[in-house]
Amino acid sequence: MKKGPIIIIGAGPAGLMAAQQLATDGHQVHLYEKNKAAARKFLVAGHGGFNLTHSEAIDTFVEKYDTHEIRNIVRAFDNGHTVKWLLSIGIPTYIGSSGKIFPAKNIKPIQVLQAWLTHLAKLGVHIHYEHTLLDFDTHTVTLSHDNTVVNKSYHKLILALGGGSWAKTGSDAGWVPMLIDKKIHITPLQASNSGYNTVDDFIDLEGQVLKNIQLSFKDTKKLGEIVFTKYGVEGSPLYYLNRFTRTQDFPLYLFIDLKPSMAVEAIIKQLQATGNISWLLKNSLKLSTTAIALLKRLDRQTFLSPKSLARSIKNYPIQVCALRPIDEVISTAGGVAFTSLNTDLALHQFPNVYCVGEMIDWEAPTGGYLLQACFSTGMWVAKAISRKV
Repeated sequence: MKKGPIIIIGAGPAGLMAAQQLATDGHQVHLYEKNKAAARKFLVAGHGGFNLTHSEAIDTFVEKYDTHEIRNIVRAFDNGHTVKWLLSIGIPTYIGSSGKIFPAKNIKPIQVLQAWLTHLAKLGVHIHYEHTLLDFDTHTVTLSHDNTVVNKSYHKLILALGGGSWAKTGSDAGWVPMLIDKKIHITPLQASNSGYNTVDDFIDLEGQVLKNIQLSFKDTKKLGEIVFTKYGVEGSPLYYLNRFTRTQDFPLYLFIDLKPSMAVEAIIKQLQATGNISWLLKNSLKLSTTAIALLKRLDRQTFLSPKSLARSIKNYPIQVCALRPIDEVISTAGGVAFTSLNTDLALHQFPNVYCVGEMIDWEAPTGGYLLQACFSTGMWVAKAISRKV
């Protein structure tokens, strides 16, 4: 057993991955989690389709991240490594039609987590639940457990404290004031991978989906699908555009291309054919019922003009007025700035304290990229520690 102990705070995917690699390398690892169970946000994320990473070629994959630091970290433990690691703990995977990588059919999120925890137990990782971080200094971490203050000495400390969304899972950003008090630069947390509130009321379309569309904001475009809600719109193309709209003044317009596979001239030609407009939209252009219902919101003159309607099909405006509240969104942007960290993700002020996962200031869209970076940062820090110890 190597010099220790190494203490990890937070049993999410980044903390669990760091624990696994450190234990594999022969370190004594104690992991402290404030909830009664591990990885609650990991499990909640699985309710919407449990994609663990994405099958893209790595050069394309890393471009989804917003900083060169996180791109380099993901390259070091990439999507291919994740697939091999999952198989090593008994979780085979498959690639979905969108390129996302999922556990094999009939394997549920809880089964993935249980397989991982079983593997960690075999490696000798000790997980202590219902321990809340209160503070730390250069040698000691202070926690609260069962209404008692507990002080633990550490050799290395890894903070895997999560972002600021989905507080019910424990990801509540309660660590931010503590680190600010220690003069660590924190980029303010903001909603990321968020739906939008809209100026217009789409309650009549609530729950309906627009598939195979392209969403644009200025020069940025993203293919995918969106769903209408009681407050506005949700969907992966919207989440992707967050980082480009977040710095703008609301309200602003997003534009939907309802037929990205056709040029406007071809659409005009179809609409100039003989027949009822609604019939042509459905049968000639093969637009969905939801897309047609959206177009029927246009004024009568636009709807009945082939040229005007074609332009609206290619550029339907949706005016949005705000991102959703931070606690409702999938992830947060912001966190511990890379300028506060050295290359192995240790804090400059505390060289034996490391940060991993979503608490660091990086951003990525949904589709497997968020989890991949959590896995990658956990592995990055573990390997950095093992090189030193």
